[in-house]
Amino acid sequence: MKHLIIRIISLAFLVLGMQAQAMEVVELKQANSNKVVFKVRFANGSVSDPAGKQGLTYATASLMSQGGAGGVSYADIQDILHPWAAGYGAAVDKQVTTFTFQVPAVFVDEFYPILKNVLLAPDFTDKDFSRVMKNQQNYVDQVVRASSDEDYSKFALEHQLFRGGNMQHLRQGTSEAVKGISLEDIRSHYQNAFTRHNVSIGIAGNYNDALLETFKADMAKLSEKAFTPVTPSKANTPAGIEVEIIAKEGAFGSAIFTGAPLAITRADDEFAALMIANSWMGEHRKSYSRLYQKIRQARSMNYGDYSYIEWYSRGGSNQLPPSGVPRSSNYWSIWIRPVQIATQLKSQYEELADINIGHAHFALRMAIREFDQLIKDGMDAEQFEATKTFLRSYTKLYAQSPAQQLGWLMDSGFYGRKDYLAELDTLLENVTLEQVNAAIRKHWQTENMYITIVTDVSEAKPLADALINNTPSPMSYSNLVKSGLSADVLAEDEAVANYKLNVKKVSIVDSADTFY
Repeated sequence: MKHLIIRIISLAFLVLGMQAQAMEVVELKQANSNKVVFKVRFANGSVSDPAGKQGLTYATASLMSQGGAGGVSYADIQDILHPWAAGYGAAVDKQVTTFTFQVPAVFVDEFYPILKNVLLAPDFTDKDFSRVMKNQQNYVDQVVRASSDEDYSKFALEHQLFRGGNMQHLRQGTSEAVKGISLEDIRSHYQNAFTRHNVSIGIAGNYNDALLETFKADMAKLSEKAFTPVTPSKANTPAGIEVEIIAKEGAFGSAIFTGAPLAITRADDEFAALMIANSWMGEHRKSYSRLYQKIRQARSMNYGDYSYIEWYSRGGSNQLPPSGVPRSSNYWSIWIRPVQIATQLKSQYEELADINIGHAHFALRMAIREFDQLIKDGMDAEQFEATKTFLRSYTKLYAQSPAQQLGWLMDSGFYGRKDYLAELDTLLENVTLEQVNAAIRKHWQTENMYITIVTDVSEAKPLADALINNTPSPMSYSNLVKSGLSADVLAEDEAVANYKLNVKKVSIVDSADTFY
């Protein structure tokens, strides 16, 4: 087993005769590792974007990580790195921006000057600026709407939850704001928001103390400008259930995301109790969970159905929760992966020729009904023990590589913890069934929620009418599928089809009008 030495140090530097703020340094020494990982995290994120310049933090980090540095072009840097199998990149979230550099230990001395130049001497050329900003503009204008309706619905849900606050906009910004970002804006933002006063650093793997000291001293040379952390806006609480349907030409099914504010984060011990309930209800990509069993397994409606008690980045590709996306402004959510729309069902099955809407209304009712039953009845002892045992094993898989381990340690500091995953195991071990059920009743409710549905234009108006009028939504099966279902499933279908939701507002938004 690798020998791990973990230290978290507060380090104060005197640079140019001025007193710098303490810089958090996270060490994870692994003498048997064949690589070195560096992480440099700034406490800015997209919430630090100035008004009218949404997307500026993303643009700045992108130009640093995808542009020339120290007078060497980006293409030449990549040519240098290729034989070493080394690389780096930047990840911007709502509250932090993290640069990650990875290199085989044997090449670390040659690699380090590139790291230093990327962070301290970015070239910020017109040519790089033009290329990076074209990509960013294309994302907010086209890609976010076209590449994945599942991601689209998730980002649109955040647009509802945080409307009017600095957490509302995409990390990449808004279409109009990105058009107005200049190279001078980026240069200024680099000096104002990527400073030695809001940076924390981490290093993992097989490194020596001299390298660490050099790393610390160099990161103390970042901009000395004062930085005031921006307070993230809190999620709004709707009056009843408010639904926003995004009508999109050619949408493949109805992609659904729902959410409501959540007052706790990993900083709270009670979060572990709610983790158990959430895992039983809808653990990400796990077939044993309740939502998956009811919607996917028993009824074959879609690819999966999950729930979350914090932001889960890139859920379509990540199997495990990633590090690097810590947030203090939190919400819980339900992800119903795309279900079929009426035009699809009618084209496949002549027995469904008379239906007006597809499966979205039924699936939504079923998911909310399952939460209502859990809030009312709680988990039983058997469910609790099985899920608790699973989570205590499963969370040990979260941080498998040195980069993941370092990332989770740095996230721990964000939440005021030293080693969250180790502390979480103790919290899970000690939590009781009574505490879990109390957390369910305290933090989950379905009367006041936001719902976003990305669907085809043909489905938008019929679905909106059905939701606002609480119209019964019988499940639409082909005759062949229905013939194989049990009496219990069909009886439950009847109850779900008539389950009342507290829908107070439904609006339809043209896809072209989102994220502006």
